[in-house]
Amino acid sequence: MRLAAALILALLSTAAQAADPTFDTSAGQVRVETVARGLDHPWSLAFLPDGRMLVTERPGRLRIVARDGALSPALEGVPKVFARSQAGLMDVILARDFAQSGTIFFCYAEAVSGGGRIAVARARLEQSATPRLADVTPIFHQKGPPSTGLNIGCRMAQAPDGNLFVTLGDHFAPKEDAQTLDNHIGKIVRITPDGKAPADNPFVGKPNALPEIWAYGLRNAQGLAFNPANGQVWEQEHGPMGGDEINIMVKGANYGWPQVSFGRNYDGTPVGTGKAHMDGVTDPIWHWTPSIAPSGMAFYTGDLFPAWKGSLFNGALKFALVSRLAMKDGKPAKEERMLQDLAERIRDVRQGPDGALYLLTDNSAGRILRMVPAQR
Repeated sequence: MRLAAALILALLSTAAQAADPTFDTSAGQVRVETVARGLDHPWSLAFLPDGRMLVTERPGRLRIVARDGALSPALEGVPKVFARSQAGLMDVILARDFAQSGTIFFCYAEAVSGGGRIAVARARLEQSATPRLADVTPIFHQKGPPSTGLNIGCRMAQAPDGNLFVTLGDHFAPKEDAQTLDNHIGKIVRITPDGKAPADNPFVGKPNALPEIWAYGLRNAQGLAFNPANGQVWEQEHGPMGGDEINIMVKGANYGWPQVSFGRNYDGTPVGTGKAHMDGVTDPIWHWTPSIAPSGMAFYTGDLFPAWKGSLFNGALKFALVSRLAMKDGKPAKEERMLQDLAERIRDVRQGPDGALYLLTDNSAGRILRMVPAQR
């Protein structure tokens, strides 16, 4: 009986693998497995030390996903979110000392008069029989005109010194807000784990400037990651019609929005000056024109795909694909587009502890996908 049961399980596993779609890539054929189903617009993914996953759903739920794909109930303790259009519960990351502290950080849209704004919270993940968040503490609130739910993307990354980088969209707000320093619109901020401005931030003590700002002139950032090759923080953002960008975030730098862009406004008119470059503005190191609507980014360091080590992976919403950027001299040099036939909007891309690439699909019946070599 045991032998028969084992044989049935093996056959079922083989049949499940055979049903998973395969795709040709520069690293050979890859198989895309479904790890979990039934997520409502999943936005961000973070791996727990035991291989389980924390996943945010845009309407305001945080779940733990078991290694077999089972979804926990929504965790208690998540603040009420402003869930409208692109806004809701967004990024989640584990603190660098998570193994000792159980601390996580997450960002979300909170309701304010006239719409929503980004808030960042710190919490402790209680992993009991009924997991929940405890000691939930908002540590940062965005200042500036609220969003109606558009261009409100938020990604986070924690530096080795413990400080947090947080991206903040331009909200389709009055055009020059991303260029002025008296608000957090169209900015990337750098804050301590308690939400304070580090003393060495570039605009600390400057008149009419918020001390949390690290860089400005951004539009709608959807990706943020540290480059393991050199420690630089890289950011990825949506342009309008064209001009999606990847930027290296330099202390105090201006990235130009809405004065310069490789794209055009949605009505076809030029953006700002109508130019792609301007004195005093830091150029992107890569741009997509036409726009692919990138979201989620991860540098690949694993062993499962040796040919892709050092590459930068980006999800794409509009073009429903995964973009791999090969590097040369520390910058993107060549693009490979893959999984187009999957026909899924890709919201997030993460490298798993097993070296596989994990993807979140952006729809009301969202999935967690795992990309692995087809032959192993």
